Amino acid sequence: MNISSLSQQLNISVKELRQRASEAGFNISPRARKIDNILANKIITSLQPQTVIKKEAAAAALAKKIKVGEVISVRDFAGILGLPATVVIKSLIDNGVMASLNEQIDFDTASIVGGEFGFEVEIEKSTTSNLGTVAEILAKEKEEDRVTRAPIAAVMGHVDHGKTKLLDTIRKANVMATESGAITQHIGAYQVEYKSKPITFLDTPGHESFAAMRARGANVTDIIVLVVAADDGVKPQTLEVINRAKLTKTPLIVAINKIDLPDANQELVKKQLADAGVLPEEWGGKTVFVPISAKQNIGVDKLLEMILLLAEVEDFKANPVGTTAGTVIESHLSKTQGPVASVIIQNGTLKISDFVAAGAAFGKVRNMIDEHGKSKKIATPSTPVRITGLSSLPEVGDILLTFSSVPEAQNKAKLAMLTQRAKRMAYKTGISADSENQQLNLLIKADTNGSLEAIEQELQKLENKDVVIKIISKGIGDINDTDILDAESGKATILGFHNKISPQAQALAKQKKVNVDIYQIIYELTEDVTSAILDLILPEVEQIIIGEAKILAVFATEKSSMIIGGVVKKGKIDLNKKFVVLRAGEEIGTGKISELQHNKIDAKEVIEGKEFGMRVSTKVKIAKSDILRVIEEKIKEKKLRSSAK
Repeated sequence: MNISSLSQQLNISVKELRQRASEAGFNISPRARKIDNILANKIITSLQPQTVIKKEAAAAALAKKIKVGEVISVRDFAGILGLPATVVIKSLIDNGVMASLNEQIDFDTASIVGGEFGFEVEIEKSTTSNLGTVAEILAKEKEEDRVTRAPIAAVMGHVDHGKTKLLDTIRKANVMATESGAITQHIGAYQVEYKSKPITFLDTPGHESFAAMRARGANVTDIIVLVVAADDGVKPQTLEVINRAKLTKTPLIVAINKIDLPDANQELVKKQLADAGVLPEEWGGKTVFVPISAKQNIGVDKLLEMILLLAEVEDFKANPVGTTAGTVIESHLSKTQGPVASVIIQNGTLKISDFVAAGAAFGKVRNMIDEHGKSKKIATPSTPVRITGLSSLPEVGDILLTFSSVPEAQNKAKLAMLTQRAKRMAYKTGISADSENQQLNLLIKADTNGSLEAIEQELQKLENKDVVIKIISKGIGDINDTDILDAESGKATILGFHNKISPQAQALAKQKKVNVDIYQIIYELTEDVTSAILDLILPEVEQIIIGEAKILAVFATEKSSMIIGGVVKKGKIDLNKKFVVLRAGEEIGTGKISELQHNKIDAKEVIEGKEFGMRVSTKVKIAKSDILRVIEEKIKEKKLRSSAK
């Protein structure tokens, strides 16, 4: 925590804070601008006013209902509670949230803290946030206004089982059949036609994107096509997809791939899947199995036919003239177009010039293109498009909504940004480091194997020459007491992803002084780990030559200083800068310019071609004709240096 923020919370000056903290026995370096959260908590406990209201008394005396928005500042929340801000801040810290007076906390955090003081906290919905998720929007549409839309399918499965090859085969066959020579644009999804009926395929690679969508409550996929290699069988990621389908209640079609290989064994694959709870229709189950070879384009037509048949049974519908809503499936920053987002429209119709908000981004739709690079004026349900005109990059899984004006869209985006920031603050104690050994010790717990794999892959990218990243343990599920004890013995920080920490484990973490950070987005986890690594890297000082001067005369020599005169031969020389003394081209010592004059007038710098007089601090006896090479020292920006492979 910043010392300035801590002083504001205690309502005292930084100088008084340092003095009172020192008197209370806390050791803060005179140059320190930040202190760790544990020390900040101790200082607040020690220095806050003695009239602190006991939580038990508050609970008894103040039991009543209050309403807060999705986010609220700590100052405003303390005002609603009628409690000193320091009391509320202390409670937030006890609950793992380091927030200053003006920072925002989310409703969940406010609810927990309010409950500790005897308040029942209810959410007060704002007019810009009551649009809900895509599922809620669809539920509000009248049945008679809904029409059948194209199914949205995601091809998933274990690494190297042929997901990408299958998507490529479907796409190429469709391009050849419809628009020969068309150039495919990667926009995260594409639409094909089979027997004059459209199917949208998600082409967003990796578990991370799907995890990000789920974290934001987005469920874009109507049908999951599970690809299993006939020569390899069921693997961890295969089971992961099965569990995802069960969790989200998404219909499943199994594509047994690589049936053309000599060691293919379809019956074994069926048995393994049956053991995992996915029973083929021919064995009395409900799941369609389609044998294919994506490489040889065998059985792919049959797979498309089964997708359409399942879509007909499920009867996916949307209202093309209803509330426009979609989900961001990809985003990137273009040098020529600015923020660009790929979106699948799930209800309503998106049009050029619509005012939109997606997460913390807002704007006016300037341009829309499809997967063939063709401009579109409208996008109806199940259509994937790439749009431009946003103020910033939305996140994968953000819900895109339309509004009647830019201010409305901006208000929605601002609320999303504050909520996002508040949620990120919750359950964050910071990543601790082993500075003595230049090492980060981490214990990772995630919701699924796929999430865990994605995190490990991202951490591998951060391997560097300066700091060791050591994963002492990893696992699936919520964070428990055992994890806290393991982290304590391994001097590690616990990183959670899409999971929770039990109240008992949270209390134990405080007692054992174990840091626990829980994330919903992988890039935020990697950002924090990167920052922790950079904090450990020792700063490098870079010396830049700013000028050279030739000494023409020595006027006085004292014990540790000299008065000399000369002329600037290159660049310039500056007051208070260091220099190197060169004699006959050899370096003989160093010094510092303590006084500088030009034409007997004090100067801060003297430029090339001008004469000067100066007093220097040095232990070297500078002589006539010596060269002073004046240098400027700059601390290099810290960067990760990749490990040699």
